[in-house]
Amino acid sequence: MKSIITVIWDTWLKPGAEEEGLRLTRQVWSDMRMFDGYISHQIFIDQDAAGHLVAVAHWQRREDADRVRAIYQDSATIRQLAPLLARPRERWITCEDEIPAI
Repeated sequence: MKSIITVIWDTWLKPGAEEEGLRLTRQVWSDMRMFDGYISHQIFIDQDAAGHLVAVAHWQRREDADRVRAIYQDSATIRQLAPLLARPRERWITCEDEIPAI
C-alpha cells in the first residue's frame, strides 16, 4: 500500500507582515480544498518566532501535490503573499515511515 504524501511548507514573513501573511496563508490552504488529491492540512504558528508559519498538508500522491503547485504558483494569492516573505518558502515532500510487521 502506498503512503499518503505529506508536504511541509516553511514560511518566514517580514516584520509587520504577520497578520496579512497568515491571512493569505489561510487562503492558500482554503483554496487547496478544490484540487483533486488534496486530503487535509494544518497551519502551525511559531510562538517563539514572529512571522514563522509551518503548513503541513496531506495529499494522496506526490503527483497531485506537484501538479497543484505548478498550477497555483502564479495565483493572485501567491502574488500577494510573495512580497511579504522574509525569504523564499521552503518545501519538503515526505511520507510516514512504515515499520514492517514483525
